Amino acid sequence: MTDSTDWRVTISLGSQENVEQARQSFSEQEVEQDVRDRLGRNIVVGAGDSQIFLYAGTEVAAREAERTAREVLGQLGIEAEFALERWHPIEEEWQSPDVAMPQTEAERQAEHQRLEAAETVESIDFGSARWQARAELPSHREAVALADKLQGEGYPVVRRWKFLIVGANDDDDARALAEHIRQEAPAGAEVIAEPAGVRLPFIPF
Repeated sequence: MTDSTDWRVTISLGSQENVEQARQSFSEQEVEQDVRDRLGRNIVVGAGDSQIFLYAGTEVAAREAERTAREVLGQLGIEAEFALERWHPIEEEWQSPDVAMPQTEAERQAEHQRLEAAETVESIDFGSARWQARAELPSHREAVALADKLQGEGYPVVRRWKFLIVGANDDDDARALAEHIRQEAPAGAEVIAEPAGVRLPFIPF
C-alpha cells in the first residue's frame, strides 16, 4: 500500500496578497493555456491557504514543473519559495530527495516493475483519451488502494499523490466511469468527469 514514485513541488507564497494575486492570475485564460501546455498532462496541481503544490510521477517531471512555475510567477512579479520533495513509502511523509530510501534488491526490482507498468499505462491512457474521470481521495493510502482496485478491474489508472485519473473516450464514458469510481471509492472522495488535461483541484479557472 505504498508507492515511492510520488514527487511534489511546494510553492510557498510570501503573503496573502501574493496568494490571491497568483490565484487570480492563474485563472486568466491565457495563463491557464500556457500552464497546461508547458506543465504537460500528468501534473496535478493543488493549493492551500499560502501554498501551491505540483504533484508529479518522476523527479524529472517535478523539476520541469518547478522550472515552469518559477517562470510563470516571475513574469507576474510574485516572489515565492520552492521546495522539491519525494514521498517516503516507509515513513509515510514528504522528505527531501536527498534522504536515502532503505531498499532491498527485491524492493528495487518491484519498484522498477511498477515504474514500467505505470509508464505503459500512461502512454496508452493519455495517447488517445480526450476525457477523464478524476478522483481526489482523503488520504494517500486510500488513493493507492483504490488505484490498485481499479487497475485490477482493467482500468488504466494514473495516480498522483491523492489524485486518480482514468481516461475515457468521451463525455458519456467519463460520466459513467466517474459514477463507477464513486461506488468503489471510500467516504469523502470527490469524483468528477472532465476533459483530459492539467487540472487545478483548488484553483478555479
